[in-house]
Amino acid sequence: MGFQLGEDHDSGMNEMNLIPLIDIMLVLMIIFLVTATVANPSIPLALPKANATVQPQPPKEITISINANGEVAWDAQIISLDELATRFQTAGQEQTPPTVQLRADKEAKYDTVAQVMARASDAGLSDLAFVSDN
Repeated sequence: MGFQLGEDHDSGMNEMNLIPLIDIMLVLMIIFLVTATVANPSIPLALPKANATVQPQPPKEITISINANGEVAWDAQIISLDELATRFQTAGQEQTPPTVQLRADKEAKYDTVAQVMARASDAGLSDLAFVSDN
């Protein structure tokens, strides 16, 4: 003789209980509303005015490298002095002329360095910087 409580059928749960999910959603909504009001204070402020000017973009930089053999490179591309003069002319006609960074090998001839500087000057590029190793 077995002991049994309740009904005899093993049907399982047919419906999902949504009340705990609704409770969680209400708690999350309350937390969101409280956080939103704290994040946006409603205190009226009279902010000061400043006379700051917008800083212009720094000029573009052109890197000219001269190796010990006297070869001249625009960024990483080896070019002739005539091509260098043409590129300097094009760069010199821009609204804000670029800065020329001159990287010369310590064994490079002064004549090559002087020719590069002269072509930059002829194109109106007067902002030259010599790059050295510390």
